[in-house]
Amino acid sequence: MPTYLYKNTLTGEVYELRQSMRDDAYTTHPETGVAVKRILARPSIAFKGSGFYVNDSRPASGGDSGSSSSSSGSSESSGGSKGKSGGE
Repeated sequence: MPTYLYKNTLTGEVYELRQSMRDDAYTTHPETGVAVKRILARPSIAFKGSGFYVNDSRPASGGDSGSSSSSSGSSESSGGSKGKSGGE
């Protein structure tokens, strides 16, 4: 079950209460009966490093086409030398 933050409306004290997502928000503390209000908290997830943006996963438009043609040309030349050594 998820944990939600609730704030005491009188004192400002913050509580962490576990409850189902299907349940309505508490209006009073389940143990003490004090009036509480649900507050929003920051999510505890942090994306660090590269690979989290759209432009990080796409190849560069100008540099990629030139490198793919040069790498395919080098594989053809190495493939040709293998064929010669295997035939001799």
